[in-house]
Amino acid sequence: MTVPSPVKKSEVDVLQRVPHAKPPFTLSQVKKAVPPHCFQRSVLRSFSYVIYDLAIVSACFYIAITYFHLLPSPFNYLAWPIYWAIQGCVLTGVWVVAHECGHHAFSDYQWLDDTVGLFLHSCLLVPYFSWKYSHRRHHSNTGSLERDEVFVPKRKSGIAWYSKYLNNPPGRVITLAVTLTLGWPLYLAFNVSGRPYDRFACHYDPYGPIYSDRERLQIFISDLGVLAVTYGLYKLVAAQGLVWVICHYGVPLLIVNAFLVMITYLQHTHPTLPHYDASEWDWFRGALATVDRDYGILNKVFHNITDTHVAHHLFSTMPHYHAMEATKAIKPILGGYYQFDGTPICKAIWREAKECIYVEPDDGAQGKGVFWYRNKI
Repeated sequence: MTVPSPVKKSEVDVLQRVPHAKPPFTLSQVKKAVPPHCFQRSVLRSFSYVIYDLAIVSACFYIAITYFHLLPSPFNYLAWPIYWAIQGCVLTGVWVVAHECGHHAFSDYQWLDDTVGLFLHSCLLVPYFSWKYSHRRHHSNTGSLERDEVFVPKRKSGIAWYSKYLNNPPGRVITLAVTLTLGWPLYLAFNVSGRPYDRFACHYDPYGPIYSDRERLQIFISDLGVLAVTYGLYKLVAAQGLVWVICHYGVPLLIVNAFLVMITYLQHTHPTLPHYDASEWDWFRGALATVDRDYGILNKVFHNITDTHVAHHLFSTMPHYHAMEATKAIKPILGGYYQFDGTPICKAIWREAKECIYVEPDDGAQGKGVFWYRNKI
C-alpha cells in the first residue's frame, strides 16, 4: 500500500486564516521592536537608488539605439525581448522609488520628495499627486469594504452577472490578461476596481470626488506633468516613428504597469486575509490584513516592496532600504498576524484569481463584520 506524501507544514500554514480579532499587542509595541535607525531617511542613499536605476535604464536604451540594428537575424529579434524585460523590471524599481516619495519616505524634505516623485512618475505617465492622495487614503483605510481605495473586493450580491461565465480556466486567462495590461490605466481614468463614489471618479479630474479642495491645484500639476511627457512622446513619434517609440518605451511601460497591478493585487488578495465592514474595521487590523510575497531576484530590483509590504503598511514613511531589517524585527511580535506566502508568483496569481472571487462573512452570529474570500458562484 502506498503511503501519501505528507503535506509540508509551510503549505498548510500559508492557507491558514490569519487572526482577525484585535491583536494582543499595540502599534507602539511593534514600533519599539524596530531599531530606531530604520526610521531615518538619507538623501544621499535614496538618490543612490535613483541614479543606479536610471543608469541601467540609460545604458540599456543606449545599447538598443546603437547596436540592435547592427545585429544579424535572428539575434536582433532575440535582443528586443531581453531589452523589454530588463527595462520593464528596472523601471518598476523607478516607479517604487517615486511611490516612496509619495509617502515622504525618500528624504526629510517634503518639497524634495514631491519634486523627485513628480519627475519620475510623470516619465512613467503616472499623475503623481493624484495617485499620492488616493494611495494615502488606501493606507488610511486598508481592509475596509466601504472606504479602501483599490482592489476593494465585492460581496456576492455585488458581483457582475457575467462573473459565472469567467469562473473557469479560459475566463481566468482573459480576466488576468485584461487586468495586467489595462488594469492600471483603467483604474486611473475610470476608477475600475477602486472604491465606489456617488459620482464619476477619475485621477485626472481635479474636481472629482477623490480629492479635497486643498488638493486640487496639485492635481492640475500632476496632469501637466503627464501632458508634458505625452507631448514629448508625440514629438518623438513624429521624429522617429510610432514603432520606434513603442519598442523603446511603450513595451517596457506595459511591463511596468503589469508588474504594478500584479504586485498590488497579490499584496491585498489572499484566501487567508480578512476584510472588514464598518462594524468591525479599525486601522491596525486593516493594516495587518496584507501579505508579503517572494519574487526571487526581483525583490531587490523592486526595492523590496514585494516582501516587506506588511512593514510598509505599518510604517509607510520608512525608507525601503531599512524595510527588510524592520520586517525581521517585527515578525516575532506579530506572530500569526504576519502573513508571508512564498508560493511561486505565477501559481499564486492563478490561485488567487480562482479562489478570491468575492467576500462573505462566515455563517453564525459571531464575526458578521469580518469577510473572507469565496469562489462558489
